[in-house]
Amino acid sequence: MNIKNIQQPFIKKFPGDFSGNTMQRNTPKVLFSTVNPAGFDHPSLIAFNEKLSEEIGLGKYEENDLDFLVGNNLPEEMQTYSTAYAGHQFGNWAGQLGDGRAILAGEITNNLGQRNEIQWKGAGATPYSRHADGRAVLRSSVREYLMSEAMYHLGIPTTRALSLALTGEEVVRDIMYNGNPQNEKGAIVIRTAESFLRFGHFELMSAQREYNTLKELADFTIESYFKDIQSEGQQKYKDFFESVCRRTADLMVDWYRVGFVHGVMNTDNMSVLGLTIDYGPYSMMDEYNLNFTPNTTDLPGRRYAFGRQAQISQWNLWQLANALHPLIEDEKFLEDILNDYGSYFWESHDRMLCRKFGFDQLLTNDEKFFTSWQSLMQDLQLDYTLFFNELEKYDDQKDLRLQFENVSYILLNEEKISRLNNFIKDYQSRLEKNIISREKSLEIMHKTNPKFILRNYLLYQCIEEINEGKTDMLRKLNHALENPYHTIYPEFSAKRPSGYDDVSGCSMLSCSS
Repeated sequence: MNIKNIQQPFIKKFPGDFSGNTMQRNTPKVLFSTVNPAGFDHPSLIAFNEKLSEEIGLGKYEENDLDFLVGNNLPEEMQTYSTAYAGHQFGNWAGQLGDGRAILAGEITNNLGQRNEIQWKGAGATPYSRHADGRAVLRSSVREYLMSEAMYHLGIPTTRALSLALTGEEVVRDIMYNGNPQNEKGAIVIRTAESFLRFGHFELMSAQREYNTLKELADFTIESYFKDIQSEGQQKYKDFFESVCRRTADLMVDWYRVGFVHGVMNTDNMSVLGLTIDYGPYSMMDEYNLNFTPNTTDLPGRRYAFGRQAQISQWNLWQLANALHPLIEDEKFLEDILNDYGSYFWESHDRMLCRKFGFDQLLTNDEKFFTSWQSLMQDLQLDYTLFFNELEKYDDQKDLRLQFENVSYILLNEEKISRLNNFIKDYQSRLEKNIISREKSLEIMHKTNPKFILRNYLLYQCIEEINEGKTDMLRKLNHALENPYHTIYPEFSAKRPSGYDDVSGCSMLSCSS
């Protein structure tokens, strides 16, 4: 791989701590600290994303490249670092946070001029590890490697995964925070993104009143990643904030389209580029439930539940607005943009639902139809993905119970079948208002509704197999997630088996997951 092409422009641009000291501490007035990966004596490669490596300009993998994939024996000129940021966690100001498990190798530019940052996750302690060891376990690493790639192939903005490797170490973790720590296999993921800049980077500089650095950070972000912004002065920062709001709203609509629940939408986990970032206690939704959260730490309040993600993203944008206020200095503008966020989101959301149902346009009474559908989904505990798959295949000549009994997580009695039947009749009446043909309608549905989603129980099975030294499940899941709008493996396009209902890691997870 062409690792010598990796540069570190960020640390040449901004103030940082160059001591290399990994002691956990506050690092005021800086945006990064230099830190070296811990190094591992007996690593082994599990998976490598060859296509992504070629795309970003790293090139082909060779056997001696394993050292780089775990942070060993790096070139002397490669100055690695972790960034400092702040954030609101579960609605409360947490002060300085930072890359506790992530160390950046730097940035690489491919032959098309596209830039991507490269970082290790799980390569050792940093000043921002907050009394932790900076390591990652196989369980969480497999989840991040597969899910970030699954989201990419679903067409959703996301960080991506380059490699997955075992470190050869044992790491102690208390998976459910219940006082039962266990040894687990250590692992490292290399992840890439155009940038890992978060709301929290701006919050940190603003909270510390480092307004010159805040301005330099905003200018750098705009010039590097928002090239369509050509305005100057305060207007430039206004345009920047408005663009971040639109990207964030668009991301939320994408999450709702496929049933993704992030689980820990703190401001430090929000990308200013509108990427899905930091895959922890996430879940793809099985049975439709607006109140579902996959994060045990989010109980009982369910702040980050599926149905609240748009609201929370708006709340997080308010915190970003506060951080950028010293550059914008226009309260009314910020309030107007944030108040418009809801209107923009809901219009985009409802147009997305139209596509899921195969409607060619949004009509006046569609909101009532969607509300009726949500109630049906929750009351009958219907699988979100499978419901739309069956809707595409619906045949009024077939028995309704036989078509939908494998979509529900409860027994469909006569009353529930009758209710489902009434909804189907309403749906068919709504389809008749389309101007386009049913064939065109189905084409829209096929492109919008995935046939495969990476369910937690499948990840659980995969992790169990890898722990036993097997990779067949990993290979099959990789193949399936690369083709999410096609049924490659029918056994994966089924609802969660009841045997996994109460298994830790198959529905609820902790933040350490």
